[in-house]
Amino acid sequence: MAAKKSPTTIDEYLGSFPKDTRIILENIRRAIRNTAPDAIETISYGIPAFDLKNRHLVFFAGWKHHISIYPIPAGDEALQHEISQYKKGKGTMQFPLNKPMPYGLIEKIVAVLIQDHTGGK
Repeated sequence: MAAKKSPTTIDEYLGSFPKDTRIILENIRRAIRNTAPDAIETISYGIPAFDLKNRHLVFFAGWKHHISIYPIPAGDEALQHEISQYKKGKGTMQFPLNKPMPYGLIEKIVAVLIQDHTGGK
């Protein structure tokens, strides 16, 4: 049996998912792009990533029952409270596919990651 080919682009990655999940992943991609328009799309560790200033900013991945976003930003106490229901494991947030996707929260997370990434600049 041939080994499964790893995706080399985000489009290839998204194309491997069922339509409903692919639409959610495309919307997450758009939310990240809206918040980090200067970030470069790439694939790292076999999943979509956005790089900013030659360093990974944020990753996202689709799974059978959820979407993961990595890493968890430092953020203030209010943000930590807002994302606490989604924290799963070290540095990972999981957003269940059977609930509305919090795209606004994802944009807020990316904005904080940009601040963390650039030292607030």
